[in-house]
Amino acid sequence: MVEENAGSCTQLSLFRRGGARPGAGRKPEGPRARVGHDERPQITKHDPVLVTTRVLPNVPDLRCFELLPTMHRALCAGGDRFGFRLVEFSIQTNHLHLMVEADDAEALARGMQGLQVRLARKLNREWDRKGSMFEDRYHERVLRSPLEVRNGLVYTLQNAHKHGACVSGIDPFSSGRWFDGWKNRTGRPLTPEEDRKVPTVRPQAWLLREGWRMHGLISVMESPASDAKPRKTR
Repeated sequence: MVEENAGSCTQLSLFRRGGARPGAGRKPEGPRARVGHDERPQITKHDPVLVTTRVLPNVPDLRCFELLPTMHRALCAGGDRFGFRLVEFSIQTNHLHLMVEADDAEALARGMQGLQVRLARKLNREWDRKGSMFEDRYHERVLRSPLEVRNGLVYTLQNAHKHGACVSGIDPFSSGRWFDGWKNRTGRPLTPEEDRKVPTVRPQAWLLREGWRMHGLISVMESPASDAKPRKTR
């Protein structure tokens, strides 16, 4: 609708064109659009981060003993790069839980990308498949207190209990065999070869190296707390 006023034309419209407005923009689609593009939390080298990354629906079960050596090699190759360090992990049917350190948010993003690429390449070769393996976003939670870090370690190493897996003692699909914070460690000792081929790195941050121990060592029978899971922050 146009209104003439003193030789000038003014366009009147019910809808403003251009500019930001609520609800604008492309909406996430498909099974991989799980985590929103929210602002990343601040990350420093002093703050451990609990990460969960999920595979796509067409990817086979990850908890397969035949795949463990392949996954260990991929985790080892990608676990200490770009200021990113993989300290603990557990492998579930369709996702991974990782306890990591990163110098900053960029180091976390680059480290996770490299780790996922290595896992996808090696596992796709084992399965004789091609294409993407992981969802395009992962969940992260920055841990800033000794208790949060302890809960995060339990959530990572003992997550099989949460999913009802039949696990007696330390979960073989986790880094628990190399973890030195058990209160009542059970199972066979590490072989010399396993001791040499550790797929993780030692923590550098005080919280993950010593601080969490203020709240006690972890029992192999302990189950994860529900409030320890990563938040949807990416």
